[in-house]
Amino acid sequence: MSAELDALYQEIILDHYKNPLHAGLREPFGAEVHHVNPTCGDEITLRVQVEGDTVADVSYHAEGCSISQASASVMSDLVIGKRVDEAMELHTEFLTLMQGKGLVTPDEEVLEDGIAFAGVAKFPARVKCALLGWMAWKDATAKVLGTDVIEENA
Repeated sequence: MSAELDALYQEIILDHYKNPLHAGLREPFGAEVHHVNPTCGDEITLRVQVEGDTVADVSYHAEGCSISQASASVMSDLVIGKRVDEAMELHTEFLTLMQGKGLVTPDEEVLEDGIAFAGVAKFPARVKCALLGWMAWKDATAKVLGTDVIEENA
């Protein structure tokens, strides 16, 4: 990754960290979960509201590093308004990016600001930070839908 691209990605992450989208717990919600990254202490409480087959709202309260908080901001902005199956596909795309050890080229058309986390994938200790909000969203959505969460290796 070029130095310019790396700097742009860092800027996107910092912008989402300083100006998080959809932060603050809101009602109504169908499920609420609390996830903690035990390796670093990052935490997120996340609420999901699903109406029909659409993710109507995601709200959260996050504490921790800029990567985990920015990722929650990006994730919530990406999935709100999408059909649940489309949002789950975004989750899979982001998970693939994070598990790619920096070798996966993200699709900007699909992940939008989520591509900024491509460099994070090179640092295994930071991958869990980037995935915290996404895993919380998947867990909360599964609770709303009454299904079991399939654990993926993060």
